[in-house]
Order: sequence, then C-alpha cells, then structure tokens
Amino acid sequence: MTSGPTTGEPGLVSVVVPNYNGAAYVRDCLDSLRAQTYEPLESIIVDDASTDGSADLVTSSYSEMRLIRLPRNRGFAHAANQGIGAARGEIVALLNNDAVAEPGWIEELVGALRRHPDAGSAASKILLLDPPGTLNSAGDIFRRNGVPDNRGAWETDHGQYDEEVEVFGASGAALAFRRAMLADVGPFDERFFMYCEDVDLAFRAQLAGYRCIYTPRAIVRHRLSASGGGQLASYHCGRNFVWLAARDLPAAAWRRYWPSIVAAQLGLALQAMLHVREPAARARLLGQLVGLLGAPRFIGERRALNQRRRVSDSYLLSLLA
Repeated sequence: MTSGPTTGEPGLVSVVVPNYNGAAYVRDCLDSLRAQTYEPLESIIVDDASTDGSADLVTSSYSEMRLIRLPRNRGFAHAANQGIGAARGEIVALLNNDAVAEPGWIEELVGALRRHPDAGSAASKILLLDPPGTLNSAGDIFRRNGVPDNRGAWETDHGQYDEEVEVFGASGAALAFRRAMLADVGPFDERFFMYCEDVDLAFRAQLAGYRCIYTPRAIVRHRLSASGGGQLASYHCGRNFVWLAARDLPAAAWRRYWPSIVAAQLGLALQAMLHVREPAARARLLGQLVGLLGAPRFIGERRALNQRRRVSDSYLLSLLA
C-alpha cells in the first residue's frame, strides 16, 4: 500500500490533541502519549489561541511533538480539522487535552480497526478521572427521539461494556479514524463549533457505510468538562441537537418517530424555562432558537447527504436506541 493524501503513511498513527487554555492538565495528556506502546506514532497539538501559556509549555517540554498555533479560537471542530489536515498517518486519533490515555490505548484502537476492515472508526472506553470507576462513554448512541447520548454514561464500570461490538459512533474525546474514511465523508462540520460535531461525523460515516467498533481495552480517563461545560455546553447542545435532527436523521426515522422527536425538544425547552433564572437554562433556550432559525439550511443539505448514502433504511433505523 502506498501513502497518499487519502490513505496516509501505512502503519503510522497521528494523534491530534486540540488545546485551549489547558495548562493545568495538558501535561498529563501529553505524558500519556509519550508512554504509548504503539509505534510509529506522531503527536500533533493544535493550540486554539490559548492565553495561559500552554502553547509555550508544549514547545519547552514536548519538543518532539508538533505544535500548530492558531491565531484565533474558532472552536474544537476547527482545531481538530487543522490537526487532521496536518496528520501524515493512515490512522488519525483524537484525544482531548483533559484526557489521559493508558499505554496500550493506540495499540488497542489499531488492533480493532485491523480486525474490522469495514469499520471507519474505533471508539474508546472512556472513564471519568473523578469519581474513579465511573463510565463517561462506551461509544456514542443516537436515540429515536433525536437526542444523542453516551452509552453507559454515569454507570459504575464493572465490566458490563467489556465486549468489542459495533456502536453508532465514537466520542470525540478519544477515538481513531481511518484517513480513507475522512477523505470520503469529510472531516468535522465546523459550524457545530463544539459539542455534537462527533455525532454529526458519525452519522455521515454510517450513511456512507462505515461502521464504528467499540474497543473496551482502549481505555482513557477524562476530566469531564475541564475545558467546557456550563453555559457553553448548554448553548451548543441546544443548537446542535436541532441541526443534527434537521440534516442527519433519516426521513424514515422522521416518519416513524416525529412525535418523540418534537416532544424531546419541547421537553428540553420546558425544563429550561422552569429554571430560566439560571444562565445555563437561558443558554439552552437561546441555542434551541438559533438551531431552529438555522434548521432550513441544514434541511436543504439533506438531499446531497442522501445521494452519498450506501445503506438501507432498515439498517439506519437499527442504529437508533
């Protein structure tokens, strides 16, 4: 196999770490990449115009890693795409700057992709750093009511997700993509900015026939919302849930589940209105409004997306939880 822009360098894995003001925790992340058992490996840190000196920290303490400095903050999706564009490997992994990977993380992800040639991505088993032993994600799921979620979130890990299985998608906090898949379906949609950009990409990959394999021995521990959360998460999730349903959710799902989809959005809005004095609740409502205003544009993109579809309605419906 020869390397090229759509396949990458055979055997090489490129790990992309988007960073924004992560000086308090990015060392742990990068130290865990240094400890990876897999070779060959390149690490690319994309600094999203940090103001806390974390980019200089990378330069001074991790000189073997490649640093890309962005002039202004344009969101997680843009930073990740910049790293993906600079990556040379046939497999491109993504790791949050507030996550710590076990030494065999990359080796396990690569092994899963080799065992499953129809898979375009591999999901990690993500545990919370605090409280320890609590699951953050065992792969992404997408519910029939149009709301994305993490499989196993908040459950105590006692081995119930230790089987290597196909899942809807992989959490953007820690995953691996085949470069060939990204060349086919495209990278992250930067309009999502942050939150749900991984779900959108998972949907586009599944529509094009690329499966996702959950890899339970590829373990990462995550400081949840160390670099996000609060009003930021509420706004972007409020907006992006609407955009996901408008463009990605198949027509067959809309015909069958539209009452649940509408009810879910109304329920989220009602819950926010009941707590409207809280900034996060107001941010959720604003996000939903902006999502609705932008929905016609995303609905208009459905036809182009479906023209690339390679799977049946029955398969797509089987993905929904």
